[in-house]
Amino acid sequence: MFWEESARDGAQAKTLMRADLRVRLARETGRIFGADGPRHVVFAAGFPAVCAEEFEAVRQVAVEAEGAVSVAAVCRGVDRDVEQAVASVRGSRDARVMVVVPASDAMAGVMVHRGAAQALEAAADLVKRARDRDETLAVDVCLADASRADAALVAHHAQALTEAGAGLVILADTVGSQLPRACHDMFARVRAACGPEVVLASHLHNDLGLGLANTLQALAAGVRVVSSSWLGIAERAGMVATEQLLFLLARHGEELLGADAAPWWTAPVLTRLPGIARMVADETGAPLGVTTPIVGTGVGTISTGTPFVHPELFQPYDPREVLGVEPRVVLTQLANARVVSAVAARLGHTLDPERTRAAMDWAKTRAYRSGEAVTDDAVFAAYLEGLTRTDVAGAR
Repeated sequence: MFWEESARDGAQAKTLMRADLRVRLARETGRIFGADGPRHVVFAAGFPAVCAEEFEAVRQVAVEAEGAVSVAAVCRGVDRDVEQAVASVRGSRDARVMVVVPASDAMAGVMVHRGAAQALEAAADLVKRARDRDETLAVDVCLADASRADAALVAHHAQALTEAGAGLVILADTVGSQLPRACHDMFARVRAACGPEVVLASHLHNDLGLGLANTLQALAAGVRVVSSSWLGIAERAGMVATEQLLFLLARHGEELLGADAAPWWTAPVLTRLPGIARMVADETGAPLGVTTPIVGTGVGTISTGTPFVHPELFQPYDPREVLGVEPRVVLTQLANARVVSAVAARLGHTLDPERTRAAMDWAKTRAYRSGEAVTDDAVFAAYLEGLTRTDVAGAR
């Protein structure tokens, strides 16, 4: 199961998703799994206690995205916040509430002005009260800063929270400081000290660029519910990107999860990933660059000779077959004659060898003079039109 955080934690990346965009994103994310969207995706719709407008946005997602995903409201470990969160998703099928509770003494001192043990003990009562308010809701607990907490204490309270009625116990590397081995050890130690009824989940930030690596370590330790965010948008440097994690599990699930793993009720449709990523980029301003894995603008592009002749040797997968992305030849300063001819043909021009060499020289010179690697199709087309006019004039 994926806990999708782009609408909630993504707000801390200095983005703000309108309510209608959250609904659209929730529905599109759920459609990756068809009718099994609610079984595979928990969509964190927002933090209702922020303000009345945020409450209404979460409520709109709960009402309008029902059946596409499981909608979750997120709150602090304060009774009033929990009450608001429950109210924001009440009546929505498969709805959840996630209560954030500090797990380390340092974080507890800042968040609730008490020790971690006291904060964790109080969390069990919050879970019970939330369930009393609406027994149809699943209530999850996110243990903030679990990466810097005592693993034995975390395990003890993960068990207690589950016995109090918690559905998931989410261990968070809140500041993104864990290294992969330490991340694996955290999940493995907590898992070993808990009963099988405790369901652990991950929420791992990317401040050291290790969000994906750490999430894979959590999966290797047996975790089967993972938090992620489209394009990785989240607080500070973000977290593991949904599109990357989905792609890897769909393509390499057996290697990552084990030969006997059966991770899907319905396997994800990967051709939906690029379109959703573009939507998130367009609406939030989050960058979608040439080097963004899986959904970036460089996927499926070829600009040099050998990859043009043997593209399969330079790609880990076929972008057309797997993602529905059509391969595209791009004209840069690295172009050889084959690349120049291919781009010209795409633009409706057939070049003889002499004109091909002339066009190649022109493209290289232009790139270095302008300082721009890629020659825009319109600019190259205009140059080719000049070549054509020269040919016609010479024939006359």
